[in-house]
Amino acid sequence: MFDFSFGELMVTAAVALVVIGPEKLPKVARTVGALLGKAQRHIQNIKQDLQRDMQLEELRQNNPLEELQRLTHELQTELKTAPQTEPLPEQLTTPETASPTTQLPPAPNSTTNNASSKP
Repeated sequence: MFDFSFGELMVTAAVALVVIGPEKLPKVARTVGALLGKAQRHIQNIKQDLQRDMQLEELRQNNPLEELQRLTHELQTELKTAPQTEPLPEQLTTPETASPTTQLPPAPNSTTNNASSKP
């Protein structure tokens, strides 16, 4: 955070020892250390909040749900205005479109063949 050399720290410590005194110096050092720690945590919290806000703003600008809704609306508009076409032959014979009267040919009865072949 700050760029102090070892010599500068020693001079600061000597001045603090003379000004504050040897009895109060440990208490003052603990208090200063605690305040610097709180300041660093506070600054870190502010950085995290700013980063979170920037990510949220970016998500708002690049909202994929909004883009999907826009594309859905465009597709619905195109489908409403598109000309109607004839269904393909495959579409005419699907089970959903087959008439209920259509019947399959009867399956061969294997029991009648087996009875006639016995002596």
